[in-house]
Parts: sequence; C-alpha cells; structure tokens
Amino acid sequence: MRIDTRAVALLLLWVVAPFARPAPAAEYRDPVDYFFHPFLGDLKAEAAEAKTAGKRAIVVMYEFDDCPYCARMKREVLSRADVQAYYRKHFQVFQIDTKGDQQITGFDGRTMSEKEFARAAGVRGTPTFIFYGLDGKPLETSVGGIYDPQEFLLLGEYVATGAYRSETFAKYRQSRKGS
Repeated sequence: MRIDTRAVALLLLWVVAPFARPAPAAEYRDPVDYFFHPFLGDLKAEAAEAKTAGKRAIVVMYEFDDCPYCARMKREVLSRADVQAYYRKHFQVFQIDTKGDQQITGFDGRTMSEKEFARAAGVRGTPTFIFYGLDGKPLETSVGGIYDPQEFLLLGEYVATGAYRSETFAKYRQSRKGS
C-alpha cells in the first residue's frame, strides 16, 4: 500500500493549524518617549546630571530624519522595553541630528550646530552610537545599525561593566556567546 505524502501533510496541517500561534511580537514602545532622554542641548550639563544620577556614561545616537537604517534601528531595537530599561538605567541617552542646525553646547562648553558637533566627533555614517564618559571623552563607538536587540544590549553591558577598558567589543561579544 502506497501512502500519499501530500495527503498526509495536508491532513496534519488541517489538524495542527488551528493550534499554531505566531510568536508574540515584542511590544512596540516609542523610542522618543522611552529610550531617549529629553535633550536640552547642553552636553556638559547633561554629564553633570548623569553623574548625580549614578549613570555610567552618556550615549549619543547620531542620526537624521530620513535615514532608513536609523528608522529600522528605532523600530526593531530601540522600541523594545528590555533595551529601553537597560539603557535608561545605566546611561543618559540622546539623539543628535547630523544634518541639524540646532545649537548645542559640547562637553567642552563650546556651542555649535548639531551637524558641526557630529562632524567634529568624526561621524561619517548613520546611525552611529558614541558612548561618552561623564568627562566627555569617547569610550566606545559603534557605526551602523545593530538590528539584533541582544547584541545591542551586549554593547551596553560592554560599556556599563567597563569591559571596554581591557578588550575590544568583538572579543567581548565572542567571549559572551560562549558562556
């Protein structure tokens, strides 16, 4: 007797399909409201506030409105509650528009436009995340989108724990994947 595998597959699909449920999507929370802190344009003052609040560093996302990679990063990673909670616990997080004309005060007290500040920071592509120590010195830079929320959390952990002082993020990531 020959069994028709297509018929068996269709029968299984008919029986199993009503019970199949897609994996629940991560709840979307607007990054502007839940990931980024309100930015009044003075990084020196923000650093002092971050220090008082016990934060490890300041994180700046350099981006611009029409950047598709930035939009994807916000939609897929920065909108997640777990990412938002971790970053807000350990860091003050701000956005700077690489094409913006808004005047901001840098860590050194100098005032310039957002685009001038981004250029002075060496930003050439978006999104770029720069983690700054509370003294304004860059600790770690990540250029390009990180679309895996776990890897982005790992990047935050890398800086928050101080691992950046002794190893590269690539080595840190590799050692953490093995554990």
